[in-house]
This record gives sequence, structure tokens and C-alpha cells, in this order.
Amino acid sequence: MTKAAPSPVKTAWKGYEKVLFRIAFIFFIAISIPNTPEWYAQLIALDWRHLNYRDLYDIARFGSGINFFGNKIFGTSLLGYANWLTTVLIATGGGLLWTWIVKLRKTERAEYFGLYYWLRVVVRYRAGIGIIGFGFTKLLPVQMPYPSLGILNTNFGDLTAQKIYWLSIGIVPWYQIFAGVVEVAAGTLLFFRRTTTLGAILLAAALGDIVYVNFAYDGGVHVYSSYFVLLAGFLLVNDVPNIYRLLVQEKPVVPVNYYPVFNRAGKALRIGLKSFTIFLFLGVLFYLQLINFLYDPYKQPAVAGVKVLRGNYNVTEFRINDQVIPYNPLDTVRWQEATFENWSTFTFRVNKPHPLDLSNGGGDPQRDVNRTFEITGLAGGQRAFHYYADEVEHTLYLEDKYKAIPDRRNRTAGVGGDGGTDVNLGNDKTPAVTRNDKDERQQEDWIPAAARKNIGDEYGKIASIALSARRKRDYAAAPKNEKRQRFVVQYQTTDGNHVILTGTDENKNRLYVVLDRVDRHYALTPSSLQAGKY
Repeated sequence: MTKAAPSPVKTAWKGYEKVLFRIAFIFFIAISIPNTPEWYAQLIALDWRHLNYRDLYDIARFGSGINFFGNKIFGTSLLGYANWLTTVLIATGGGLLWTWIVKLRKTERAEYFGLYYWLRVVVRYRAGIGIIGFGFTKLLPVQMPYPSLGILNTNFGDLTAQKIYWLSIGIVPWYQIFAGVVEVAAGTLLFFRRTTTLGAILLAAALGDIVYVNFAYDGGVHVYSSYFVLLAGFLLVNDVPNIYRLLVQEKPVVPVNYYPVFNRAGKALRIGLKSFTIFLFLGVLFYLQLINFLYDPYKQPAVAGVKVLRGNYNVTEFRINDQVIPYNPLDTVRWQEATFENWSTFTFRVNKPHPLDLSNGGGDPQRDVNRTFEITGLAGGQRAFHYYADEVEHTLYLEDKYKAIPDRRNRTAGVGGDGGTDVNLGNDKTPAVTRNDKDERQQEDWIPAAARKNIGDEYGKIASIALSARRKRDYAAAPKNEKRQRFVVQYQTTDGNHVILTGTDENKNRLYVVLDRVDRHYALTPSSLQAGKY
């Protein structure tokens, strides 16, 4: 494919430079290729005719490095960087072994310009593909959505620092787009050898800021952001002395790089692979991300909610087990306010601590019930339920969007308080709020067959252009007996201004709730770039 070519920089390397290169070669190859069999299985199983944006995004974003010891070393995760340390230790051992073998065989080279060139190619394309996948979720703003009504109604003090940062970007989508332009531009520049330095500088600056932001706001992607800074640093290591000489010392600089001479077949293969990569990750991925933004935003539910119900409501009457519970901001049972979002989510607030979801809210598998951006980082008693609407019988089948997942950073937080409803109600002297962990509604038939027919298949309730093999697979594989809090209510309304909900809550208590619509005027101007079609 290539011929050995003379180079103007073909000078002998010092001994320590060779050793450092061997270590670096093993390390950067290890962190630039996927390290799990699942990634390769997923790649082979892709349905290229019905792609979802997440299919290519997952190809671009993958686990890397040597993780023989899992995600911990010396008994700690080292803030998530344990995998890096493991890879450094093994790369060091491998580099020293390589050096010993070379000396033993007495075949040591004067330099490694050829290997260095190909190592830079691997790192360039790894960084370019990865940051483009990362950047498109900002360029078409879905990574940090505009706040939902439930979030807008949340007290500022009930938001985590990470959530505040997400929202501060979500309310200014044009800034989020600018950040996406920078990241996509950096990745694009890395695809070309002559613009690598510019791309690496842009990448290091943009992702360096994101690293600091994630540490400052207690975010969860500082490791992945640091990864790109590391790759950019490697690509710049030879340029820094020249940049210093040119800009600081104001001396002339003639950059010299080794570049192999390709034969005709090699040139054709190189151009073909480059063209395919650019087409796939700049063309196809952009199209798929555009479809995601328009019809299936990955942090917002995609299915439209019942139109007549959408909006904010005051809870003007609340009965449980036929007992009226008057308004009391300290009550731990009574709903304080309620919201029907534009999509199929119903939220209400109670004065009671609840588990705090500290995930990024994207959800995987990508079913609407798993998209939890409405509750991630929110305390203060906010509850969010995904609902399936039988609009024929005016019945809502609701299931809790919160679900404890071991790899999420969940912790209990919220508001407490005295003044809760702790009295016995009714002639049978039973408590107003009963608890039954063996709720038969957790069974797969919690929605009757007739209702399921009226509701229809949620998989197909988005624009047909956005349907994908991945969405079909995720919905087909949905567990039928998930352990989620669930309840069922019937709704009565004529115009949506006055709504009566009757049914049973997640604890099998009888509910009677009266909601009256309230028009809330927010200081924020609604964004014209909100994702989804509802």
C-alpha cells in the first residue's frame, strides 16, 4: 500500500523518545478502539435500512481502554479514571517489554515515523468521529432540552447544580447550537491531515471547558470530556514547540511532518475510507439527528399527550378514600399542583421526599417511560408519570417514570415536613393511605385488552419517517411486568379548564381529584427551537 519514503525529518530518535513512543503507541491504540464484545455485536446487527440516530451515536461513543480490573483499581474508581490508570500501567509494561525484545534481537530502528503517522491517523479519526457524534446533539439541540412545565414550576432550591447548568443551556438553544458548531467543526478538521492542528486546538479548548463545567456543577461526563482533551493533547504535542517559537519568540517556523508515499491502490483505499467516514458521520448522522430533533427527541417523550388536558392546574379538591383533605402545603399526601405536558407525561407535587434521579435523563432503551429529563436533578416532591391514554373511555393508565437502576447515581432527597395526613378515615378505621407492595397491577395485564386496543401501539405513534429498527426492538423488548408504581384514573372534562380525575392511586387508595387550569406567565420567552412535534 505504501512505499518507504525519505523524509526531511528522518533523524535518529533518542533512546528515551523511543521508549516513550512505544508506551504511547500501546496506550493510545488501547483507548482508541472499542473494548467490549457488545460494541462489535451491535455493529454487526445494525439494520442499515432503518437506522436510528442512536445507532451511529453508539458506534461513535464507545468504551475504550484496558479494563481487566473493572472500573476500579486499588479499591477506588479514581473519579472514573481508574480505567485510564490501568491502561497506563499495562502500556508501560508493554512498552518496556517491547524495548527489551528490540534490544535482545538487536533490530532497533533509528526512528518510528511510519508508526507515528498511523497512530496519529487512528487518534485523529477516533477523536473526530466521537466529537461529531457528541456535537450533533447540541447542533440540533436535544442534549439539554428547554424546560418542561413541571420543571418551570419547580423551586430553584430544589434543583441540583447539574440540573441548573443543563437548564441554563436549554433555555438559550442558540448558544447550545453554537457549542455544537464548535464541536462538529473540530471533528471535521481532524479528518484532514493539514487541518489537524486547528482541529486539535479547537477540540482541546471546547472540551476542556466542558471538563471544568462538569466538575464545577457535579456533572457526569467529565471522564468522557477529558478523553477528548487527552486525544487533542496527543495530536498537539509536536506542534506546541513550533507554536511557542512562532507566537512567543516570534521566530520563523517551518513545520515538517512525515507523510508516507502511497501507491495507486493505497491512494484509492485511503480516499475511499475517508469519503465513507465523512459521508456516514457528517451526512447520514446529521440527517438521523435532524429526524430525532423533529420527531423523537431522546430526552423528551415523543408521543403527544391528550390535547384537551395540556397545561398547568391547581388542585382545588382532593379526596382519598372518600375523605376530603384540605389544602395544606405541609401535607405529605395531598397533591399540591399538577401538570399535563405536551407529551404523555403527568406530573404532580407532594410535600414528601422521593428518590433523586441523577442520571442524564436520556433513557435506554429509548421508550418514553424511560426518558426522565423531567425529574432528573429535581427534588421537592416532584412526581412524573408516563401515561397511556384511552381517549375512547377517557381513562389514563399511568406508570412512574422513576425507576431505581443500579448504575444511576440515585439518592434520596426532597422536602420533608410535619403536618402530614396520619389520621384513620372511614367506618372501618383503616388508614387513608394504605401500602401494599404486592400490587396486582404490576402484572402484565394491568391495562385491559380492550383499553390496549383503544390506546394503540405506542411504537407507531410518531411520524413514520422517524420509525426505526431500534425503536421497534426497544418497544418489543419492553418487560411486561416491570416493577413500577402504577395507577389508573378516569378523566372528565369538557374544555380542559375543569378536570375531574377518579380512580385508584399507586397504593390502591380511592382518588377523587378536581383540577382547575391556571395560566402561568413565565419570565422566559418560549423557545422557537423546542424539539418534537406535539
